[in-house]
Amino acid sequence: MTARRVARVLIDSPLPQLDRLFDYAIPESLADEAVAGVRVRVPLRSAGRMVDGFLVELGEPDASDRPLSELDAVVSPVPVLTPGLYRLARRAADRAAGSAGDILRLAIPRRMVRAEKAWLNAEPPSPPEVPAESRAWAQETLASYPGFVPALDDGERLAIDAPPSPALLADGSPVGSWALMLAAAAVHVLAQGRSAIIAVPDHRDLAQLESALAPHVPAAALVRDDSKRSAPARYAAYLRTLSDAPCVVIGNRSAAYAPVANLGLVALWDDGDPLLSEPLSPGVHTRDAALLRQELDGGALVFAGHTRTSDVERLVAVGWVRDLPAARRRSPRVVLSATREGESRGARVPSSAFAAAREALATGPVLVQVSRPGYAPVLVCAECRNPARCAHCGGPLHASRQGALPACTWCGRVAAGWTCPECSSTRVRMASSGSERTADELGRAFPGVRVIVADGDHPVAQVDDKPALVVATRGAEPLATGGYRTVILLDGDRMLLADDLRIGESCLRWWSNAAALAAPGAPVHLVGVTGQVARALATWTQAGYARAELSDRTPLRMPPTVRVAAVDGTRPAVDAALADLRRAVPELDAEAVLGPLPRGEGVRALVRFEYALGTRVAVSLRAAVVAAAVKSRRPAKGRPAAPANTLRVRVDVPDLDL
Repeated sequence: MTARRVARVLIDSPLPQLDRLFDYAIPESLADEAVAGVRVRVPLRSAGRMVDGFLVELGEPDASDRPLSELDAVVSPVPVLTPGLYRLARRAADRAAGSAGDILRLAIPRRMVRAEKAWLNAEPPSPPEVPAESRAWAQETLASYPGFVPALDDGERLAIDAPPSPALLADGSPVGSWALMLAAAAVHVLAQGRSAIIAVPDHRDLAQLESALAPHVPAAALVRDDSKRSAPARYAAYLRTLSDAPCVVIGNRSAAYAPVANLGLVALWDDGDPLLSEPLSPGVHTRDAALLRQELDGGALVFAGHTRTSDVERLVAVGWVRDLPAARRRSPRVVLSATREGESRGARVPSSAFAAAREALATGPVLVQVSRPGYAPVLVCAECRNPARCAHCGGPLHASRQGALPACTWCGRVAAGWTCPECSSTRVRMASSGSERTADELGRAFPGVRVIVADGDHPVAQVDDKPALVVATRGAEPLATGGYRTVILLDGDRMLLADDLRIGESCLRWWSNAAALAAPGAPVHLVGVTGQVARALATWTQAGYARAELSDRTPLRMPPTVRVAAVDGTRPAVDAALADLRRAVPELDAEAVLGPLPRGEGVRALVRFEYALGTRVAVSLRAAVVAAAVKSRRPAKGRPAAPANTLRVRVDVPDLDL
């Protein structure tokens, strides 16, 4: 019998039972096109239809008589799935008890025929030339961190506290000093003929990084992987990363998977930002993807930020990541502002912060950070102070402007004729001030001063160096040319009241990022906050705060000192999964499983486990997901339907809300 050529295909399907390689025979008509990495279309016998997939590898010639379906078509001649990318996707999916296909769906953009044809007809990119002056600039910029350059060359894993100060580019545009530091690291790596990947949370960080890199990296070697770009542009950028010529890739979450050649650096900026946590299945955080990428492909790994997450600090504590201090410690001048004797305790802006703002407005802009957008995000009953809620859906009421009728935040209905269910009062009062109300109040306090609101509804990228009051929500602060002359952080006590395990880390990150926008020597006033978080900001010891958090969480077995998996589904499916897990991993103690407790239409259980048990726990939970999916699939004709036993698993959940 003549041996058949066999293609091993990963089917693009959300069904967990199809997350494996299937063997297909290669017909003679496709013998030349069927190469590893191309997109293919194959028959799926169980469903009686054609599905898309990736030809992962060519198997050994098969001379047996086992029945094999044939490839139906090669969709594209471009091998978009490299062996390294499949290996990374497989490792990331297995670690998170998910499917490799879900990872690849995030990493590889949809095929755009016109962009693909243009790429095939173009000349292959040549290795970029980094000018000598750019190499010198990179060395000079990195000199602030002794040992940084040798660590890049040796492929070390580093945690770096970025310089908390604004900077100006040659064209006068403002950027954060962190962008210059990471750009210099990428230029140094590129000059050695190696590629660099830098992942950042949002488009504003991406714009700063691109501005810092543009003068030093040839345009053909600077690849922007941004979900906000058009589909053809994003696919063209992905095709560029497949080239053997090194490049610098900057982007958001999916940038960590870019299949660049000869990887020399993976850098992650502000890994505590929730935008770097993947919401789609299997929910692999960009930090974990970067760790796996560096482990598989080598090169240096850099975690940079104005704060240190407890996740990175744990890696430093176990010796997996090295802390790289700066040669000279620079920090903003933080003042803990509180009301003084004689002032009203309800004063939102203490006299010291008010005076600092008045003095700073003589020379430049002042930043005021608030917790929420809008005018009055929260309304309460004027008599009994109970929260005012919508009579239709129970959502909280808010006011969009002074004198406006209350409206529901959830359903948008106007609450005309609202009555308090507790005391029957018909009057409401404002319980909090949003960005617009704060701007209104400060505008009256500083007549004649320009007031700028920066939030989700009013995005502002940067402001000039002229006097202005900039009222911004956390994370929406614009850059200021030359830095802000004063930064005032309001609503800190309210931010700390959020029901979140990591709220202290989050607040410290929000405040630190805002403080880093201040001009050198400018005061930063943190209003109404005391305690450990406030001291960490005032002394600029964010890494110390992360260490203290780890110490507090260890006896409580809270992440990241342990890993946590959430198991959601019907009660029978969850119980079966937990029973199988107990048998597969008997090392789990009696307190490892929390729940199951009712959640929505089903139940949820949390499984806490040590990092050393991660592989076995993930394998067991993944097997339970597959078993539940197979049991719940559509029955054949004439057979009774099996009871639905849906099961969902997410490993390393971002919160512990039951």
